[in-house]
Amino acid sequence: MNWITNYVRPRINSIFSRRETPDNLWTKCDDCGTMLFHREVSDNLNVCTNCGHHMPIGPRDRFISLFDGGIFTEVAVPSPPADPLQFRDQKRYPDRLKAAQKQTGEAEAMLVATGEIGRTPIVAACQDFSFMAGSMGMYVGNAIIAAAEEAVKLKRPLILFSAAGGARMQEGILSLMQMPRTTVAVQMLKEAGLPYIVVLTHPTTGGVTASYAMLGDVHIAEPNALICFAGPRVIEQTIREKLPDGFQRAEYLLDHGMLDRVTSRTELREELITITRMLLGLPPAVRGDLPPPEPGGDLDHALSDETEAPETSKK
Repeated sequence: MNWITNYVRPRINSIFSRRETPDNLWTKCDDCGTMLFHREVSDNLNVCTNCGHHMPIGPRDRFISLFDGGIFTEVAVPSPPADPLQFRDQKRYPDRLKAAQKQTGEAEAMLVATGEIGRTPIVAACQDFSFMAGSMGMYVGNAIIAAAEEAVKLKRPLILFSAAGGARMQEGILSLMQMPRTTVAVQMLKEAGLPYIVVLTHPTTGGVTASYAMLGDVHIAEPNALICFAGPRVIEQTIREKLPDGFQRAEYLLDHGMLDRVTSRTELREELITITRMLLGLPPAVRGDLPPPEPGGDLDHALSDETEAPETSKK
């Protein structure tokens, strides 16, 4: 027996084995398949730097990138009954909730917060698709009502980020009742004269699209987001016809007048600042958080030189 081959070499290989490299250092783009360094993806807000594909992003990460300095305050949401229908399919409904809470680290499928964007106070609500497909249950209904009430109380606009597979079947008719409840919450904002801006992300489907997601004053979507009531596969099976390319995607809806804008996630914050201040009748935000130039400064001298130059040339 050769002890160098049988003992020393395996020992050296185990010391320098690649298994010590963390598995989460690289992310594969779902669209183009490019391997991306995780920090590069995070800095680019989970948008592929190669093809621009928008990968999922959680509510907290979205709020950190949205609010000034990443600072926001969560709004408390009343908790509904845990299992009102005693629903059970392959698992008990409470077990599914616990599994989703463990996977996401969140209590439910929507997060509500207050803060400032471009020094403009707002209330924001964001659905988490990774929590049971962002399904709309009683908690989501309570969250939207809490967000609307907070916006009315503070006299702030509400910005909502939608991402859902529809209503939550484990709550049956109670989940469908969130459609009129959230519609009433949106009406509260309109009666108070407060802007309601909806950002539709991939995917926004079912009863969410049929209620609060399409009742905004302004509708913005992320590129290539699926936005529909019934999905394209269901429609094709029903009408037995091939649908057009890009059907029910954000760009298709923009071309057919159902959206106002399609904006990349990396440009969305500036877009929301501009639109929010415009709807509130405020002047444009000062970029870079710098004070405006003082009268008589270098900028004023430069402008006066430009206005005097044509007169000098005429002489």
